[in-house]
Amino acid sequence: MNGNVNENIATQVVGSAAESATATPRKRLYSLADLAFPVLVLALAVVLLALNPDRIPATMEHSQAFLVEMITILPAVVILMGLFAVFVPAQTVVRHLGAGVGARGFFLALALGTLPTGPLYVAFPLVKTLRRKGAGTANLVAFITAWACIKLPQEIIELRFLGWRFTLTRLLLTIGAAAVMGFTADRVLHRWEAKPDTETIAHES
Repeated sequence: MNGNVNENIATQVVGSAAESATATPRKRLYSLADLAFPVLVLALAVVLLALNPDRIPATMEHSQAFLVEMITILPAVVILMGLFAVFVPAQTVVRHLGAGVGARGFFLALALGTLPTGPLYVAFPLVKTLRRKGAGTANLVAFITAWACIKLPQEIIELRFLGWRFTLTRLLLTIGAAAVMGFTADRVLHRWEAKPDTETIAHES
């Protein structure tokens, strides 16, 4: 009796070990490719500062200022991205900002891009989330362009100092450029992403 029990236990242990070995490995948060750019920048900084030691204090001062700026902004961005990912369904993004929406989605993306007041680099994680949820490329380009060039607070200041003719001309040209860039980016990325991977095809054959 005890021999049968021990045999069953051993069988279960071996089976569990086999399942653990064949289970899908947990996805890494960061890959070696993600670390390549920071390592390259750090190596370049070490070389430049070694050749120019007199510029170390100024470099550290500016680096500290940028670090403080990002620390005060990025936590709010991370929380906003988490809320957006959970509470905004992909169907809503596709319905209003998808590739097939047309001009309505383009101008909605422009309008949304005019509202934030943070620096431009804050827009990129938001755009990544929008793209994952199905937003069209042209609309994403419009969103980034508006964030960079058509913010409402800066438009008011531009109107005050440069006048309505200059502001309106620049605004119309910016919208036109956003439309051209968005259409071109959509076509280029569509062809690029639709192009078959020759290495994968050769491997499968």
